[in-house]
Amino acid sequence: MQVRKAVIPAAGLGTRFLPITKAVPKELLPIIDRPMLQYVVEEAAEAGVEEIIVVTSRGKESIASYFQPRPELEDRLAGSGASDLLESIQYVSSLAHVSFVIQEEPLGLGHAVLTASDAVGDEPFVVILPDDVVDHRPGVISQMLDVASKFQGGVIAVEQVPWETIHNYGVVDAEERDTRTHFIKQLVEKPAREDAPSNLSIVGRYILPAEIFDCLERTPPGAKGEIQLTDGIQLLLEQHDVYAYEFLGTRYDGGTPMGLLRASLEFGMAREDTGDEIRALIRELANDLSDD
Repeated sequence: MQVRKAVIPAAGLGTRFLPITKAVPKELLPIIDRPMLQYVVEEAAEAGVEEIIVVTSRGKESIASYFQPRPELEDRLAGSGASDLLESIQYVSSLAHVSFVIQEEPLGLGHAVLTASDAVGDEPFVVILPDDVVDHRPGVISQMLDVASKFQGGVIAVEQVPWETIHNYGVVDAEERDTRTHFIKQLVEKPAREDAPSNLSIVGRYILPAEIFDCLERTPPGAKGEIQLTDGIQLLLEQHDVYAYEFLGTRYDGGTPMGLLRASLEFGMAREDTGDEIRALIRELANDLSDD
């Protein structure tokens, strides 16, 4: 299955990171030296996605600036011989065509996706939540596209979570069809442990047909007056097969300060240019704690 477009909802306020998100969009907070948004854009580009549609809100114009070329900066870097830095910023603007649509009101994830309907058009597309950063090659989207091609249906990424925390997640009621792949019968939002049909929680990666937009149009607002994507997908199940896929890789919760810190440490340890220094820092901190 060829999917050319990805929708990345990025209109939220980032309240867990206040006060920094008063000035810097959460999606631009760094994992080492790259914003977490870049990691998910790279994942999409690796899978062959050509156009990234970022759903944003007013006041977050710096997201657009990050992906635009900066000729004056490039000229300065070229003139100073900083070829590595020049290559790094040119790489960002070459990943994919990035466009933006504005979500005028914070009316939920489903509404954010619906806001991108004109930009997506009548073709299947990917939804990527930038908070969920996954470390694996091939990336999650590439893995999911293989599943979508094999079963000719939509795909939602899932991972197993402890049963005692199941009430914090949306989960799938599904039947196993293949290794790591399950046919979805319904979605259940934050069930009590005794009511949960599985411990497969939904992660922020979706491959959906364009028919989801009609379903979202027909989805009534739920809690807090918001239109939920899971409710729209529940309607979609009446006419389209959708599968849950247990992806390969380690997921980091970039939506919390500690999750972002963990991602920075582990990604940094895996890099040749920072790995030794970060491991030395962790050992130093561990020694300090043992001395307390």
